Amino acid sequence: MQNILEIKNLHAGIEKKDILKGVNLTIKTGEVHAIMGPNGTGKSTLSSIIMGQPKYKVTQGDITLDGESVLPLAVDERARKGIFLAYQYPAEVPGVTNSDFIRTAMKACSGKDVSLFSFIKNFEKSCTELKMPEDLAHRYLNEGFSGGEKKRNEILQMKMLKPKFAILDEIDSGLDVDALRIVGENVSRMVGENLGCLLITHYERLLDYIQPDFVHIMINGKIVLTGGKELITKIDQNGYDWVKEELGIEISQEEDEKTHVLLGSCAHNGGNK
Repeated sequence: MQNILEIKNLHAGIEKKDILKGVNLTIKTGEVHAIMGPNGTGKSTLSSIIMGQPKYKVTQGDITLDGESVLPLAVDERARKGIFLAYQYPAEVPGVTNSDFIRTAMKACSGKDVSLFSFIKNFEKSCTELKMPEDLAHRYLNEGFSGGEKKRNEILQMKMLKPKFAILDEIDSGLDVDALRIVGENVSRMVGENLGCLLITHYERLLDYIQPDFVHIMINGKIVLTGGKELITKIDQNGYDWVKEELGIEISQEEDEKTHVLLGSCAHNGGNK
């Protein structure tokens, strides 16, 4: 059965500042949606609100998963429903090993015990596919990791938790060419009948590895244009000035804060951070 994550006329902000001003978006499992746009137009705010970041207030609209509103749900509850968020800036958690963290998150999100043998087998397989170091299981979560290692660790969590929907917030920033290819190929292989993906990115290069079915341009807190890969090429060649000319939209950059805090036990994994 195909799962559906739907954002309906979403208005939201922080401290009386409106950031999202009527976002509409429907994502189905098996689909990849890319959101692009200038800095500060609400892209990261959207990802945080889908996951349940409490500092943002939804003033209008709804977010539903298979017809059920997730707005009343806490972060960990959304993670258990199958929403995963990978942040641009993963948090470091000293004293908690990667293996303990992921296994605990898997148990919390599924509500079932996780066989140690099965966990180790899948963990090692996923690490190999992501070309992660052999001692990863025993290292503290993201502590002392390079930027590329942190991003691959996010995808490792995603591979182990197997969410219904993955939201990747600028997962490509700070990655070198090889790490970008590894991350892109692993995400691309996961997308299918059991996983839908929302990519927030500034760069065309990530979309060389994760082919989007839909490309959305967000400006001033709204999705103003939806199309296919032709939009990526146009943005790469001309930036966003043509949007002002073709659609008559003045681009104003609202505050679009990045969230660096851990949202909950499953948030860093299942619905993440």
